[in-house]
Amino acid sequence: MNSAYRMQKFQDWFTQQWVILWGNKINPVEYEWLIGPFGELNGIGEDFIYQLASKENLTIVRNSISKGLLHSISSLNLTENEIKNLSRKVIDFYERTSDHDLQLNVKWNPIFRIFGYLVNKLFSQRINQLNIPTKNIDESEKLLSEIIELVSKENKEVKYTIWLRKFKSTGKVIYSGIYTTCTLQSGITCIKAIFPLPKGNATVILKPTVGDKNELILDSSGKKFGDAGFYFLLNDSKGNYWSQYIKSFTDKLTVKEEQGNLTAHQSLKLWKIKVVNFEYKIIKQISP
Repeated sequence: MNSAYRMQKFQDWFTQQWVILWGNKINPVEYEWLIGPFGELNGIGEDFIYQLASKENLTIVRNSISKGLLHSISSLNLTENEIKNLSRKVIDFYERTSDHDLQLNVKWNPIFRIFGYLVNKLFSQRINQLNIPTKNIDESEKLLSEIIELVSKENKEVKYTIWLRKFKSTGKVIYSGIYTTCTLQSGITCIKAIFPLPKGNATVILKPTVGDKNELILDSSGKKFGDAGFYFLLNDSKGNYWSQYIKSFTDKLTVKEEQGNLTAHQSLKLWKIKVVNFEYKIIKQISP
């Protein structure tokens, strides 16, 4: 029987064993579009950034200006008409993310709030990753948002772009994720967000479209393994790769411009029932 790595916290071993039992054993070469870096056992959050840089002999570049989640909006392979209709401010945010400040509001479905609390206590606080607030935030909470690049020492090319977000008031990490694009086997280009976990990662693949109001819509809804969606990936105790596709869990993010202001609405759903909504105010920094 295949087994998760044993020398780790029980809750981590248990969830990984669940992926092995109910997921798919995959060949990383055949599923290159899905593969991304895994976390170590002794810390995620900001520690992961330094661990990955050391492991792959990369240079960490921080506190840069005008760095984006995307090098260019054209990397999404949208149609010429979609790019023409997409808000210029939305494009500027994705190409120059580091030049923007974020403010966050959170609204939970009361039914799922206890689930968020358990995840936070069992996993998030310990590994310093996916620290989604378990209380509603009605007054906007300011976030520290930083784009970090890991650059090859040989050819000076950016290998990984990491978006690190923390609460400004406490310094607690909410998300530390690698952002890139991938092309599914169907030929569709998507945004891929990789959140490292012990001996694995949680990967969200979001299909981009442009809405009628010039907004960018990123939707993880899919029907089967290989579609956009939410995936767990891990290595077992023998180094084999496993993945579990969570069809029932979806993430939809809409970034839009309204009356000159840039906002984002993110909705997480389970079995099409709202779990939690995030509202972001996105504010362009004023140059000195």
